[in-house]
Amino acid sequence: MTRVETEVEANATPLSLLDELVLTLLNEESGYFRQIPGWTLNCAVVGAALAELSFLYRIDTDMDSLILLDTKKTGDPCLDSILAEIAMEPGQYNARYWIERLAPKAESIVDMTLDRLVDLRILQHHEGDFWSLAHGAWMSGFHTSSEVGTAVEFVKTRISKAIYHNEIPSPRDVVIVCLIDTCDVLRYIFELNEEAEERVEQIRKMDLIGRSIADAVSENIAVSLFQRTSLTRSIPRLKLRKVMRSKHLRRGNVPALMAELHEEYGPVFELRAPFQERMIILAGPETNHWVHRHGRMQLRARDYLEDFEKVYGGVGLLPALDGADHFRYRKSIQPGYARGRLEAQLDMVFSKARENLATWNVGEADIAVTMCRNLVNSELSPLTIGIDSQDIADDMHKFKERALKTHLAKTLPKFMLRTPPMRRRAKLIDEVVERVLRVHTPAQRAGCPRDLADELLNMHASDRQFLPESNLRFVLSAPLIASMYVGDQLSFIVYAMLSQPEFHEKIREEADALFADGDPDRETLTGPAIDITRRFIMECLRMYPIVPMSVRNVMNQCVVEGYELPEGARIIIAQTATHYMSDHFPDPFTFDIDRYDALRKEHIGSAYAPYGLGTHTCLGIRWTELQLAINLLMMVHYYELEIAPKRYRLKISPFPSMSPNKKLKIRVVEQRRELPA
Repeated sequence: MTRVETEVEANATPLSLLDELVLTLLNEESGYFRQIPGWTLNCAVVGAALAELSFLYRIDTDMDSLILLDTKKTGDPCLDSILAEIAMEPGQYNARYWIERLAPKAESIVDMTLDRLVDLRILQHHEGDFWSLAHGAWMSGFHTSSEVGTAVEFVKTRISKAIYHNEIPSPRDVVIVCLIDTCDVLRYIFELNEEAEERVEQIRKMDLIGRSIADAVSENIAVSLFQRTSLTRSIPRLKLRKVMRSKHLRRGNVPALMAELHEEYGPVFELRAPFQERMIILAGPETNHWVHRHGRMQLRARDYLEDFEKVYGGVGLLPALDGADHFRYRKSIQPGYARGRLEAQLDMVFSKARENLATWNVGEADIAVTMCRNLVNSELSPLTIGIDSQDIADDMHKFKERALKTHLAKTLPKFMLRTPPMRRRAKLIDEVVERVLRVHTPAQRAGCPRDLADELLNMHASDRQFLPESNLRFVLSAPLIASMYVGDQLSFIVYAMLSQPEFHEKIREEADALFADGDPDRETLTGPAIDITRRFIMECLRMYPIVPMSVRNVMNQCVVEGYELPEGARIIIAQTATHYMSDHFPDPFTFDIDRYDALRKEHIGSAYAPYGLGTHTCLGIRWTELQLAINLLMMVHYYELEIAPKRYRLKISPFPSMSPNKKLKIRVVEQRRELPA
């Protein structure tokens, strides 16, 4: 069966009311649900589930009561969990009671529904918990009898016919209209004039089941609007001297420090350092989950990053965007960060890596972060923006570090970015742009594989307001910035390997087997051939995450774990604090790659967060994982390396991001194999 035939078959599966509600409420521009208060959405979701159970003759409901008719399972886990709870209740209650009682289950119901729609190839899931219509949903009509082209249009067309053409809606359509109107998003989906609003009101009264459930949802929503937020607790205030005395701070281990503070102060606490604004810190699995699922509605990045944007002369750069603009930007450039792009150019990766490795000299020792940054950049710059930038990469990295320290971490005064050396380095940003533009003309790109610069320049050409020329300085130099981060992560990985001989030997064995018959292909690099290397890297990402925290501002007052976050407050999300919590990673200070095998899977869930959380999750996760593995394997295949000095004990530079301090050096002991010319 062909892929298209498979998609057609999948798309022929009838949609449930839950599926249709989720599809209708999904806003493709933002990649998430329309802005519906959480309680409202929860009530609507449970209402849709109860209505579906009614249509399946498992329950009956009217204005006064909900009656269990049949306990037989439906085969839908969302519905069956609700049916089981109703069956266990000895008393008889109305729909409003059950909607209020089951509302806390709504989040898991939505998750399962989204997973089902992804499995049906109707929706596509993107990193950061975004969703959009999948390729299969556009390829064919949803039902064989439908003349509309997508699953979403299939639902909306039925509703529009009922509203605008006075067609008699089915009972299922009545329920959908009732629920989305109750959520107050019908007017955002359709242009409702006075006549259409009257028609909607008529539809709401057509079906007793739809009316009873929609009214129950409305009553629960109305009650919640007038209920005061539960009494919140005072946020514990962290004593600065407590932080300064921590052994983890002295070693630069920010995640371990935050885990230690969480143990004493709980998931939310605040720090007021001299000459600094109040900072509220979120740490722990519960706050991670909250940020991942709800942060997009309550927090924003712009306030923290707008000063940094000005360093590069830009406004509206991806790290500082939120909402629909952020999703649109990510979606536009996502192909440039896709692992498939890297896999399609493995020959170039191996070639560029060997060119850099050939510059290493036996007997010499160099700063670990410098070696690793240069190695990564030798591949990343040609692959993503089509230029060689090795001659200026080190200066670009120094400029970025200084910009972060002066404008984000604020550990240095701003004039430190205006010193003569920094002014000279700032001019190199324009040099990068000029180099990229010179090699990205139609003639120069003919026959070349598409890269990130192509995606960005195409976005600039198609919408110069969304990506103006003033932003090109940042976006086209971003890969050099990325090579700094990836290089720092690689330096942690190399240190961890060289300081643990048993792992060093195993990784070397994998590397030698991998390159025994020439360069490996993409299938080999994703299979069991590098299983130890892959799990080793994952454990390094847990113990030494280069970006251990993220910073946001509260844009809407909210309550997290019983603590109120006031509008405008500066929030530090310590997402990697969970990496050092024994409830999630037993014996967290022990290096253990078996955490990630099929039996334990300790990395599943939001407790493992080396790439961030929520909408700002790193775009290039899978690309980075593969590039780290390739570089580590090539290093040990061609060279025998050691830590210098031999008795070096790791110390971490925590700002502006985590990296081994510059006293860590790597010495090339011997060259194990000749590098192919």
